[in-house]
Amino acid sequence: MDPDVTDSPGTPAEPEAPRKRHWLRWTALGVSVVVLAAAGAGWWLYRKLDGNITTDTDAAAELLRYEKERPAAGAMGAQNILLIGSDTRTGAGNTKYGRDKGTQRSDTTILLHIAAGRSSATAVSLPRDLMVNMPSCRTPDGTRTKPQFAQFNSAFEVGGTACTIRTVERLTGIRIDHHMVIDFRGFKKMVDAVDGVEVCLREPIDDKDAKLKLAAGRQTLDGEQALGYVRARKSLGNGSDTERMDRQQQFLGALVNKVQSNGVLLNPTRLYPVLDAATKSITTDPGLASLRDLYDLARSMRSVPTEKVQFLTVPRRPYSYNANRDELVQPDASQLFKRLREDKPVTVTQGADPSASPRASGGEVTEGDGKAGTASSPTPAPTPTFAGRNAADGACA
Repeated sequence: MDPDVTDSPGTPAEPEAPRKRHWLRWTALGVSVVVLAAAGAGWWLYRKLDGNITTDTDAAAELLRYEKERPAAGAMGAQNILLIGSDTRTGAGNTKYGRDKGTQRSDTTILLHIAAGRSSATAVSLPRDLMVNMPSCRTPDGTRTKPQFAQFNSAFEVGGTACTIRTVERLTGIRIDHHMVIDFRGFKKMVDAVDGVEVCLREPIDDKDAKLKLAAGRQTLDGEQALGYVRARKSLGNGSDTERMDRQQQFLGALVNKVQSNGVLLNPTRLYPVLDAATKSITTDPGLASLRDLYDLARSMRSVPTEKVQFLTVPRRPYSYNANRDELVQPDASQLFKRLREDKPVTVTQGADPSASPRASGGEVTEGDGKAGTASSPTPAPTPTFAGRNAADGACA
């Protein structure tokens, strides 16, 4: 032994390198286990959410049968999605809203147009009481109906999603790229997943049918209250379906604002409950029937400015032969559908009920007054403006 090197009394000599290598091996193993566990959990969650989604293969097959009569595809990059709120009373959580007579109707139908480049998103409510031309549709028992002039929401009752889509396409000339059907339970759970949504009530509400009792002023509604709020009709305002659609639009705008302002889309722990609630209660076409498809759609919507997320009701007025039904206001409705087909901007402004007068948008070409150009020369048609709102509007706007 080198006389210049001595061990400390009572301390055996032991190399440090093997001890460090031993610690590093266990650390690396621990990190690997954590990473694999996280990856496994992520994969399990993905599979769970993906498995929640119901695919509407029947509607896809029925639409394929009528492919030749459907409108041509719209502007490249734009998407048109039909959102259908089903009033089915079947299933857990839905039976409390009434008896199920074996049929269902589309309580709410919204045509969502997402512009190419994701510069805007326009949601157009289609009144359930609108009188429309329905095509021949396949019924659940396999028989086919005759073409008929009927109330719009009966299309869903008679022929389900495919019949509703074909009716909308005939009405608007807009090809529906995708569709989603959501039931009562899913709506409630999504509202609860974002910890409620704030609304502003000008008057107190006491509606036994909607199971809703609220004081006037600002209120944060949970899922159950929100469902009653958007469905209530007879006890709120003038009892019209138009006013109910306006209330639905206000609420959806507040929901969009809540999701974006609280960073739900960027926070996995907050996003998961929303996705879980949504995927459990939606039925979609095969093109949106995976979590990846829905995620891509949500991610593309993330860049749309809140003030460019717009809500409006198709220009309508009481039907000439039955004041309890609706008909389109023309040429306003045709102007709206044309702008959506061509992916042109739609301008909305808060205003009076479009049913109050036969002309809601003022987009008509008018004759010159002699001051600018000649008296016989038509002035350019102004960009039509439609009564509506955007998601940036406050709860009390």
